[in-house]
Amino acid sequence: MSAEYATFGLAPAMRAGGVLVNGDYQVHRDFLDFIVDGRPLLFQLSDLDAVSPLASDIPPAIFTEQVRSLLLDADAPLPDGRYVIYGCPECADLACGAVTAAIEKDGADYIWRDFAWQTDEHADLELNGYHGIGPFRFDGTEYREVLGALLDSGSGNTRRRVLLIGARVALLAKLAAALRIIGIGADIAHDTNGVHADELRGYGAVAFGRAVTEEERASVRHAFEQAGVDVAYVDGLAPIVPLLVAQIEHALDRSPVELRRLTRLVAADGEAGVEVTSSCRVSLTAYRLDRLYRAHAHEVFDGVLEPGRHRIALDAKAVKGESFVVARTAGSVLVEAMAR
Repeated sequence: MSAEYATFGLAPAMRAGGVLVNGDYQVHRDFLDFIVDGRPLLFQLSDLDAVSPLASDIPPAIFTEQVRSLLLDADAPLPDGRYVIYGCPECADLACGAVTAAIEKDGADYIWRDFAWQTDEHADLELNGYHGIGPFRFDGTEYREVLGALLDSGSGNTRRRVLLIGARVALLAKLAAALRIIGIGADIAHDTNGVHADELRGYGAVAFGRAVTEEERASVRHAFEQAGVDVAYVDGLAPIVPLLVAQIEHALDRSPVELRRLTRLVAADGEAGVEVTSSCRVSLTAYRLDRLYRAHAHEVFDGVLEPGRHRIALDAKAVKGESFVVARTAGSVLVEAMAR
């Protein structure tokens, strides 16, 4: 293959939802990202909070239409043969802004070119073009095989639910409500006794409260093993809803580890150690329980970090006593208890 060709692929990705310190909610979205030359295309677009059109929560007919559009088997949705590559994760409205590109065929090959940030029907390439990205020429056979496989399977991803098991019903109810608001299904149970295997297959994660005994946890794990279900298990760090939501978000991340932006978080001695693989905005939030078991949250860092490892000093008051740190980018979340 000529050196001018770029490889094309797809990989699971997510837009991390969450409960923010100011009380706002950020919607969780599962989608398939475009992998160009082995690297997510989204990472080349600076710090962009966006999802591809191949999202798991859109109706099957619309998902199929999106795939056919990228294959040029359907008309372009925008003038000048332009297609939405990434859009707003909250509403998918073009007015919020979207990354678009012209897609065309050259013989059997597919070419993506003239990337731009677009907020209405017509793109201004001079003002809003991504001049350092593309054009990309994809081998037609590889391109059609990758996207065509989605038509055969009928979906790009499967939305999963979370099973919450614990003794504090009021806390579990608040957690379930928060998860549902951000787009994650959640059910509450005391155990899995008598639950049919088909029901268990609908879960992608199980979250245990701190009061759940090891014997009870083992029983739940055994039930999922007997059902042949591979789920992620979350041991709740503290009865703090935003913290538990962050733990569950991390557990639901099915993206390949090597394709993530945020890859490492350590918290000790009043510092946080963070590692990122590409330039991106990172926020750090500290949660703690005081002597009366009341929860406190503090935003301790919010800024753009360059690729590599970083040490960030934390406010001593924010990590006093039993405390935890959440690191967040648009696409991933990590959680660590503060080591003493």
